[in-house]
Amino acid sequence: METIETLDVTVIEPKLMHPTIFGNFDKLLEGEAFIIHTDHDPKTLYYQLIEERGNVFSWEYLLSGPEIWEVKIKKNNSSSEPTIGELVAKDFRKAEIFKKYNIDFCCGGKKTVNQACNDKKVDYLMVEKELNEIDAIVSRVEQKFDEWNLDFLIDYILNTHHNYVKKTIPLLLEYTTKVAKVHGHTHPEVITISEKFNAAADELNGHMCKEEQILFPYIKQLVLAKSTNQNVPYTAFGAVKNPIEMMEHEHDLVGDIFKTIRELSSNYTPPEDCCATYKVSFLKLKEFEEDLHQHIHLENNILFPKSIELENQL
Repeated sequence: METIETLDVTVIEPKLMHPTIFGNFDKLLEGEAFIIHTDHDPKTLYYQLIEERGNVFSWEYLLSGPEIWEVKIKKNNSSSEPTIGELVAKDFRKAEIFKKYNIDFCCGGKKTVNQACNDKKVDYLMVEKELNEIDAIVSRVEQKFDEWNLDFLIDYILNTHHNYVKKTIPLLLEYTTKVAKVHGHTHPEVITISEKFNAAADELNGHMCKEEQILFPYIKQLVLAKSTNQNVPYTAFGAVKNPIEMMEHEHDLVGDIFKTIRELSSNYTPPEDCCATYKVSFLKLKEFEEDLHQHIHLENNILFPKSIELENQL
């Protein structure tokens, strides 16, 4: 079992405290760590480390007061910090943490946690603490999407998410149109919400058609070529990254539309004077966006990068 040195900073003269901690950190090899033991929350040290050493370490609270704080500081390997998309790909439970802090893990999945927290002005330490707590919990029903074969993952996306979108769009078009007609004079935002959802529906219908008729069949051909030691099939679009870039752009467009809908609806909170259709409309819009997040995540963060990697291997 690895032995990690604990530095008790309570016995160090205050003016020497931070220089001593920095000295210990600088001596670490990549992947090594040490623990600081103190009588106060050392959050200011974290920001000083970020400022003077950069985002080259991980910070994990082992004890969080009220009398004793202990933090494990680890020097990261030189390989890049995992992105939000990679973290969610390995453990989808972490999506709930990012959703809680309004951090985009699907279209914005290529950012690191630190970058996203800086953009959103969110406390990085709090997010990291909650992510570490997720790691400590063993999930009994965890879907290992990143371990699935790509053809199986495609079938899952089609059967779970494409089918859901196709069934739900007509219903939401009916609801949002009705709510805009009946309540638009007192709640004008629902008129814009209806228009925005119509735009999202048009975008998604065309988007899914291209995936089902062009991109997904080609990826399945790549899987077959790999398993049968065949050549890469010819396509008019060239490398698979070309249609993927288009799909990711369209994901961004729909994601931005739903960000606007969420803002207009005050995070899908219906007013007190609304009817049942109004309430159901907002509930279904929220459900639709949540499904969309996982849908885009599975494609942007798992299916697409693995497909590019697979094509490069052939």
